[in-house]
Amino acid sequence: MLTNGNSGITMSLAGKVALITGGSRGIGAATVRMFCQAGAKVVFNYRFAAEQAEALVAECGGPEVCRAVEQRLSSPEEGDALVAAAVAAFGRVDCAILNHGIWPAHDAPIAEMTSEQWRTTLGTNLDSVFGVVRAAVGQMKAQPKMGGARGHIVLISSTAGQRGEAFHADYAATKGALISLTKSLSTELIGEGIYCNCVAPGWVATDATVGVLRDPEVSKRLLSLIPLGRPAHVDEIAAPILFLCTPFAGFISGEIFNVNGGAVLVG
Repeated sequence: MLTNGNSGITMSLAGKVALITGGSRGIGAATVRMFCQAGAKVVFNYRFAAEQAEALVAECGGPEVCRAVEQRLSSPEEGDALVAAAVAAFGRVDCAILNHGIWPAHDAPIAEMTSEQWRTTLGTNLDSVFGVVRAAVGQMKAQPKMGGARGHIVLISSTAGQRGEAFHADYAATKGALISLTKSLSTELIGEGIYCNCVAPGWVATDATVGVLRDPEVSKRLLSLIPLGRPAHVDEIAAPILFLCTPFAGFISGEIFNVNGGAVLVG
């Protein structure tokens, strides 16, 4: 569990089981670590990074508290399968963190974007999210309640979902849809004790963005749009995700939690 030694305030998820998608690298891996540190048992999926996934499991305490599942997420049915794997591992799902997604790095003007790219991005970033959420909510409703909340869902959107992103309309459309999905789920589920919120990061320093951020010209332009003047560290995204799954966020539902150094206010 995470404790502030000066005040004695503890953010604990002891006894909870968290499913974190896209957990082998970047924001996902930081979230896996933080949830394990808070006392949760964690299941996360990966697609290609098997070595990194197994190293993360070992770092977090081994398979008794953390499991990695090789699972592609590109359809609702694959989302269903991942939830089933989490339940098979630890018996329940209390927190579902929808972190996975793809961002085609090449610019694609809308007049030139292929149907294949559009379908692939929507399949991964939206269709599979629907599958995970559908199965996770069903599981949360069916399992014995532990503590105050019946469950927590946190969707990971983006500043692109709020203000768009030229030449990446497919990505921005999916992230905007997650914001609408958050509000819809909150209205539908909060009366049953299932919280749904959204964290919307801006630019984050990860292995996926290192190439862009190391380009002096591109980096200068991007950072000029962030009032704080730098990209986020992955822990600065993982911590708000964790907070939203604790009792400290017990009166927060349907919220779009911007974590972007002020960027969404000036873009």
